[in-house]
Amino acid sequence: MPESSAPPRVPPDYAAFLRRQLPAQQCNVASYTLDGEEVWLKKAGPRHGLWRYHALGALAGLARLPVLHPVPNLGGRAAIATEARRLRELGALGLRVPPLLAVHADGLLLRHLGAPGQPTPSLAHEIEAAVVDGPAAVQALWQQGLDALAVVHGAGSCLSQAFARNLVRCPDGVVGYIDFEDDPARTLPLAHCQARDALCYVHSTALSLVQGGALGGARALWARWLAQRPPALRAALDGTVARMGWLRHLPASQRLGRDLQRARAAHDVLSA
Repeated sequence: MPESSAPPRVPPDYAAFLRRQLPAQQCNVASYTLDGEEVWLKKAGPRHGLWRYHALGALAGLARLPVLHPVPNLGGRAAIATEARRLRELGALGLRVPPLLAVHADGLLLRHLGAPGQPTPSLAHEIEAAVVDGPAAVQALWQQGLDALAVVHGAGSCLSQAFARNLVRCPDGVVGYIDFEDDPARTLPLAHCQARDALCYVHSTALSLVQGGALGGARALWARWLAQRPPALRAALDGTVARMGWLRHLPASQRLGRDLQRARAAHDVLSA
């Protein structure tokens, strides 16, 4: 007699789960397990006002920093629609983003980037944790973030907010990308979008580089990474860093607060 085979697995009805769970979910983002599969439900938050973006735009213009021109994130349903579109676009380029399982006007259902029960720690967390292990450990992780940006840029695209918290390491070691509620490419030239990616990443990791004694090594890694970038991207970054030169005159003091400390440290990396 022929051997019996197990029936094919029928996937869950993701759309039905999303419709059912959206009204019950209180927080904006929560994880669930469906038939042994870990998923994330991202719910639309409140809409954001436009007034703050006009103010930021005026500041960027006065400082002659077009790279820092604000990218509106309207929140609410608009942010959900933007994230769904961006996930599809980046996934089609072969980039490691959470697979989109179901879409609703008020939320998204995403597949976890790791296997069930396996974490996908952010590079921000891993770099901070590596500080106690010394400069080499910090620099190795930091380089992974630069390499991950190069992959996105090499595909002709950009991220949304390329802070280290939005770069996650999957169980197979590949760096994935999360959080796409805004689309810089709809506001800025691509070279400026990619420069924003680099600035966000360096700014979000600069204090950990200082604390881990890795600042000097990171400057060398940055110089090498920058030298391999297209001319338009290099020009956007060089112009921005030149106009941020006043940061070098700030004292390296904790009394400045973490934001200014981070900005000063970031400039120390970028001015290599």
